[in-house]
Amino acid sequence: MSYKELYRENNENIKERYEIVSERIRTISNMKEAELSIEEKYASFFVKISKYLVKLQDVLEMEKEGKLLSLSLEDGEKLNKSLFNEITKENYESSFANPTFAVKKLGKDFGQMFSAIYASVIRCIPSVFQGDYTFLCIYQELILEIYTTMQDEEGFTYKAIKDSYYWFKHDYIEVVMEDRVNKLIDPEYDYYRTLIDSAKDGIDYLYRYGFFISNDEIESAKYLETFSDEEIQKMANTYTEGYRIGFEVTGKDLTIKDKVEIRYPIGFERMVAAAISNFEKLNLKPILKPFSTSANKQFDYDHREDAGLILDKAIVERGLESYRCAFEKKKTQARGYAGPAVIEVFGEEPFSPITKEENVKLSDKQQKLSVYNKSESSQIVNKYIVGEERSFTIIAYPIPSIGEKYKEIFAETVKLNTLDYNFYKDMQQKIIDVLDTGDKAHIVGKNGNKTDLYVNLYKLNDPTKETIFENCVADVNIPVGEVFTSPVLKETTGKLHVSQVYLNGLNFINLEIDFKDGMIENYTCTNFESEEDNKKYIKDNILMNHETLPMGEFAIGTNTVAYKMADTYKIADKMPILIAEKTGPHFAVGDTCYSYDEDNMTYNPDKKAIVARDNEISILRKEDYSKAYFNCHTDITIPYNELGRISVITKSGESKDIIVDGRFVVPGTLKLNEPLDEMDRMTE
Repeated sequence: MSYKELYRENNENIKERYEIVSERIRTISNMKEAELSIEEKYASFFVKISKYLVKLQDVLEMEKEGKLLSLSLEDGEKLNKSLFNEITKENYESSFANPTFAVKKLGKDFGQMFSAIYASVIRCIPSVFQGDYTFLCIYQELILEIYTTMQDEEGFTYKAIKDSYYWFKHDYIEVVMEDRVNKLIDPEYDYYRTLIDSAKDGIDYLYRYGFFISNDEIESAKYLETFSDEEIQKMANTYTEGYRIGFEVTGKDLTIKDKVEIRYPIGFERMVAAAISNFEKLNLKPILKPFSTSANKQFDYDHREDAGLILDKAIVERGLESYRCAFEKKKTQARGYAGPAVIEVFGEEPFSPITKEENVKLSDKQQKLSVYNKSESSQIVNKYIVGEERSFTIIAYPIPSIGEKYKEIFAETVKLNTLDYNFYKDMQQKIIDVLDTGDKAHIVGKNGNKTDLYVNLYKLNDPTKETIFENCVADVNIPVGEVFTSPVLKETTGKLHVSQVYLNGLNFINLEIDFKDGMIENYTCTNFESEEDNKKYIKDNILMNHETLPMGEFAIGTNTVAYKMADTYKIADKMPILIAEKTGPHFAVGDTCYSYDEDNMTYNPDKKAIVARDNEISILRKEDYSKAYFNCHTDITIPYNELGRISVITKSGESKDIIVDGRFVVPGTLKLNEPLDEMDRMTE
């Protein structure tokens, strides 16, 4: 059954509803503000959003008539611009999708709510392109319900409108969750496969996604068109082989799986097509999840906590039950899900958001509910998509925003992704051999870096058969280049500092995190003038609304080639964490690297068992899963030029150096310093 057939039955069921509400919305869109029988200051919103909804109606009609899949490049560009015009930087200041503008025009209560609704309507675009009536229909009904309520000048109140919004969200959670689960694990929702197949005929297909299309998507597609079939195949092979090896090295059976989720940037369809062919040879059907660059990151940031308008215990519990039921319906298919294979991109300017008073903010109680919801949701996923049976892989490439030397950087990244596995394996083993003798590790910064941190290491019972650190080569995390462990939390204490780091899509300046017994005790940065804003920024985007998090990982990156590339092209602030974490020591806050997979023993290439998989928090899963996991893992890297020393301290008190003044000093690892030495010679 194709995606068209899947949607056809549902569309028939709601066709009458859709046609009635669409006609009513179209009527409002054709009226002048003064003709609307509601309070004058709200009229402009209803006319504006109705006109926007009519645009989406027209797109749905184009899809029905088969016109979307034959859009020319010129017409596609015009359509894309008209749909995302509201939120692009040049128009955002005067858009109801901007909470600041909406609050100014409508007051705080209505402004926040109507802006949140507008943002949700804009996010319906991809479903409209797929020919699904559902979300356009229900949002039109919501708008019409609110408009009708507001026509009663004497009877309408903010509470009445908020109640309409609340029950709308409450009643349609089941629809949202079923859609989410279906698109996660069911390959029959294959709309994007037709676009992958269209890529060989030019770049017109880009505008058929229903995603914002920028110069990055266009130029990426054009550039990849210049690659030979052999070059594309090599890129795809690196990606899919990493995925296969991820199952192999962890002893997981890939043959019991029948589908793979492919997350890819729009513009990379040629590589994805080759990857699909590779995966199909492994008997894995693709579930395609495209993404594009953001039309406006400030828009995304402004609406990140819109759930605060309605979030309560009842909403959360209904959502969890609906999520559970949706998975139960698809439990056989869910068991065949092998995990995500991700292609990331990098090169955009680091984003430092503006904090706005007008944005919806979660209350303390709602933050706790949000954390609870995330924890319970992850347990539902882990029940139906068993953590011990799934794997993943991630690889990254630059996009044109990275600058004039984009093509050079792309070529260097391809080389980076295919560095010699054995070279790093051997070098990293020498480092691990020293680390395994340690009781604690001591990390100290330099050149203004205030890091002074002791990391308590797991104690080996049999060093001849066991190891503390994993020797990470290019499989699930491409490129090669790190050794990592789960620290013992007790006595892991001190300060972590980095002058600038790009985390979860956001720029952090002078980030400082203090640990006591492995848990975050204090934190700050200098992004904003207000210390309150700095702390909230970190709590929202690193602690993920938790009051504290453990240090889930201590690692030493060994990929000095990547570090040199970042320095040569002056792109250190644009490197994705996937690569940046390999360019120095890094510390993850949140879950360990073995989250939900701690009991699946794995081995290093030297056949030693990696035994440091748990910490004092994750082991609580034996009693209560909800206490063991935080469902986040954020890596924070200290660059070599801010690194004074990494050493291990043995039980007898002896200190053994791993890195001194940003250089590896373990015997047999000095070749890792060659790219760093080349950098020094270039600056002399």
